[in-house]
Amino acid sequence: MAASTHTVTNQAPPLIGYDVFSADRVLAEAVGRHVAPDLLDEVRGELAALGRAAGSAQLQEWGALANENPPTLRTHDRYGHRVDEVDFHPAWHRLLGKGVSAGLTAAWARPAGHVRRAAAFLVWTQVEAGNGCPLSMTHAAVPALRTDPALAAEWEPRLTSMIYDRELRPARLKAGALFGMGMTEKQGGSDVRANTTSARPLAEDGAYELTGHKWFCSAPMSDGFLVLAQVPSSAGPGGLTCFLVPRVLEDGTRNVFRIQRLKDKLGNRSNASAEVEFDGTWARRVGEEGRGVRTIIEMVAATRLDCVLGSAGLMRQAVAQAVHHCSHREAFGGRLADKPLMRNVLADLALESEAATVLALRLAAAYDDGGEQERAFLRIAVPAAKYWVTKRCAPVAVEAAECLGGNGYVEESGMPRLVRESPLNSIWEGAGNIQALDVLRVLQREPRALNACLEEVGLARGADHRLDGAIKNLLTELADLDGIEARARRLVERLALVLQGSLLVRYAPPEVADAFCASRLGGDWGAAFGTLPHTLDLASLVERARPVS
Repeated sequence: MAASTHTVTNQAPPLIGYDVFSADRVLAEAVGRHVAPDLLDEVRGELAALGRAAGSAQLQEWGALANENPPTLRTHDRYGHRVDEVDFHPAWHRLLGKGVSAGLTAAWARPAGHVRRAAAFLVWTQVEAGNGCPLSMTHAAVPALRTDPALAAEWEPRLTSMIYDRELRPARLKAGALFGMGMTEKQGGSDVRANTTSARPLAEDGAYELTGHKWFCSAPMSDGFLVLAQVPSSAGPGGLTCFLVPRVLEDGTRNVFRIQRLKDKLGNRSNASAEVEFDGTWARRVGEEGRGVRTIIEMVAATRLDCVLGSAGLMRQAVAQAVHHCSHREAFGGRLADKPLMRNVLADLALESEAATVLALRLAAAYDDGGEQERAFLRIAVPAAKYWVTKRCAPVAVEAAECLGGNGYVEESGMPRLVRESPLNSIWEGAGNIQALDVLRVLQREPRALNACLEEVGLARGADHRLDGAIKNLLTELADLDGIEARARRLVERLALVLQGSLLVRYAPPEVADAFCASRLGGDWGAAFGTLPHTLDLASLVERARPVS
């Protein structure tokens, strides 16, 4: 036996065995703000139970296992029959089942459903982000299906069920079902009107046969998929149309859904993203012919909000890990978290995370409200938030990993997984330019949406002179239409920052609002994290972010 050479000291303990929800003061406050008092105890209890599960050693291990053992494709069985199945590690199924049973696909069927689901999604992302994909698409499919009342009546109870049934069989035999989505193709990407997948009408009313492909189709073992395909004008109105493609047909036979290969992705390793081909694939039309984008747009909006929530969750976990490490690690005669420069870095990261969470939960509350004013607000606020919050995720994750030093560059810390995942939500469901251009379209076509957004930020007017100045500058930008497309990113960034600032001024502690307005709106900030004005109450920001239940 080798002699002992040293004693291990001054290493932070693992961040496990805690309540991920209750330890997040910002998230808990947002839930308290947006949930009616008569429901609040129920919702808090539900989220705390999920938070304790998310922070447990067992579920953290499941998340690691799901990522260390990515899915594999089986195109044929042992006899040569085409099966097109994807095999997942058991940890994936356990996590997905837990997510479904926690109501992550049930928002449309529950009171305060969107806020409670948003908070749960933000918590759940911190365990394992990959299974958020099928949970998100299943949740988001509901408004698209509602364009066809008969389809909604058939499928919505399955999609909002809190029962996970992983078997591929006819949907009528299942207590719960999951949905995926297939929009983009090789030649078009985000330009879905360039899609070439064709749909030929069949004798059965509303039934079609699809021929073509999808370049990105995540969660390919789902029970159904919403896809876009071109209907020839000779057969009717024609044009790009939305369709429901079931994996298994009513008679129990497999629909033609040929999985060509799985993508080898930077992150999101636990989740399967596939290239699929349709060759005589049976499909049911959803909505009217030629109105596919309009039919599926509400699904896209819901998944974009989940991108915001997912990024907010990743940022929160990165910041929690950084603050936890620095609260236990000592260097140069004291705790790292107490060192002025490290405190500035941690406070800056915490500020970014809080702003993301507060905005994400405000958007979820607008879904619960459902009024015309709130719907108008969402049409501009969702793409703006999706643009900005998802772009902040990667630099936050990288800086947080650096707070752990060399330990943060080692897989066992979990930080590399967060870093690899961090760019994803900025790319999926329309990358940054797409979001910025969507905001411009809304500004040009729906003046009510801008008015709703300005009324929202106006609620904080007069509370902070830096916020007032930022609102004035935003209005100046909006009044100048010269070269507006080239300025779209600049405009949308300012819009998102003003939204975040207005919410923090109204709801956050004064030291948080002061720091945000000074740095993000007042310009007293550098290009890297850790450049907040030293006169701010940075210690309070760090303490607020510390993950202590």
